Amino acid sequence: MSLLHQIALTFIKGVGPVTARQLLDHYGSAEAIFAAEGGSLRQLPGLRLPGAIAVHFAAALQEAEKQLELLKGSDTRLLFFSDENYPKRLRECSDAPVVLYYKGNANLNHKRIISIVGTRKATPYGRMLCRQLAEHLEPYDVVIVSGLAYGIDITAHKESLNHHIPTIGVLGHGFDRLYPPVHKTTALEMISCGGLLTEFPVNSVLDQSNFPKRNRIIAGISDATIVVEAALKGGALITADLAGSYFKDVFAFPGRSTDEFSQGCNYLIKANKAALISDPIDLIDHLGWERAKVKEENSSAGLFKTAQLCAEELKVVHLLEDMSMGVDEIAFKSGIVQSQLAIVLLNLEMKGFLMSLPGKIYKLLKT
Repeated sequence: MSLLHQIALTFIKGVGPVTARQLLDHYGSAEAIFAAEGGSLRQLPGLRLPGAIAVHFAAALQEAEKQLELLKGSDTRLLFFSDENYPKRLRECSDAPVVLYYKGNANLNHKRIISIVGTRKATPYGRMLCRQLAEHLEPYDVVIVSGLAYGIDITAHKESLNHHIPTIGVLGHGFDRLYPPVHKTTALEMISCGGLLTEFPVNSVLDQSNFPKRNRIIAGISDATIVVEAALKGGALITADLAGSYFKDVFAFPGRSTDEFSQGCNYLIKANKAALISDPIDLIDHLGWERAKVKEENSSAGLFKTAQLCAEELKVVHLLEDMSMGVDEIAFKSGIVQSQLAIVLLNLEMKGFLMSLPGKIYKLLKT
């Protein structure tokens, strides 16, 4: 296989991923496409090709030569659609890129891959959920994928690294830059524990339309997509819709109806576009994974953490050990006045012990 022709296929004017794949199906290789006569290309049944497509071949090959020169001596790997190492889950998507550029050590065909997405304006609640997801997923030998953007994306990457989970960032640009630049340190860490992946060549234009394209890779490369927090409009909902169109599992955490960045999640659940999960164990059960055995040292760590709680916080934790409760019932059974209880509940949420559900219901997450 010729790397030159594989890269050049992505530079042919008027030929996108879907058409490129149709051409590959017919001709068998990128090299054979470029060797075909212009007339035979135009006569292919079922293909709507731009007129005189072959006139763009020379320019495409020229651009590909530039890319190969730029790739020399770099740690970037090129993955072509037919390669064994190309992500097999993504390959099943009709609009998958024919070429990917990859830096990293994570297996893109790992047995368990989960995408985590959400708003760029993550709240403490959203960041807490990312932390809990990483804590619970650590024993399950999983790879976590996100988009390296502000908010939920970068939190998911950082929490994955904190819990020694390989994490892959899908970029909306080439490897000659990093957006946003403030995430460069995390991105470099990810190359050693996960990776960076993009369909965009070096020196490609950073355009707003790149990010929906990036989102389809996030949705297509994984077994399931989790929407942690999202407004009614934004990239997270686009990714969720794409995942659904690829017949992937989609999950969303519910939130209060008055919270802007829970409204998107609530909508997905209400519209049956996502399954409701209230804690990471729900995700594990939905996916049919055998629950990991809790290590003794982890249990000891949990006891140590509860020992750091004040008397009122411990009282609430013990109340919720057997069942979730509404705030009025907690106040009645604990004897803590409502004004003080609000502070106690908030502290427990911030520490990762509780999750607030719609209707002012509180659920214990860990002890």
